[in-house]
Amino acid sequence: MLEAANNSELPPIPGKRYFTIGEVGDLCGVKAHVLRYWEQEFPQLKPVKRRGNRRYYQRHDVMLVRQIRGLLYQQGFTIGGARQKLSGESAKDDVNHSKQVIKQTLVELEQVLELLKR
Repeated sequence: MLEAANNSELPPIPGKRYFTIGEVGDLCGVKAHVLRYWEQEFPQLKPVKRRGNRRYYQRHDVMLVRQIRGLLYQQGFTIGGARQKLSGESAKDDVNHSKQVIKQTLVELEQVLELLKR
């Protein structure tokens, strides 16, 4: 699963509802063409498409991209292996994912608190 050590170099995810493909690329450290390729390879990655086939990713999509990135780049999985791991996630992985979401939310709340204190 996605561990904090894998994402220490990645910026925190802003509190927005939708992200463009360029924003997701910047947040996850991958290029737009890689994201489009991963959409074909990972059925879980389905951004919303609007006018002109523009992609809009939601927070859970960004976290999934970070998870895919961690599996491929840090843990050395192949595309097939990463796809299999993602499709066969156990309850333990779901708990770890929930913990990661909670940690990310706490970081963002602390940032908001710091802004409010100023």
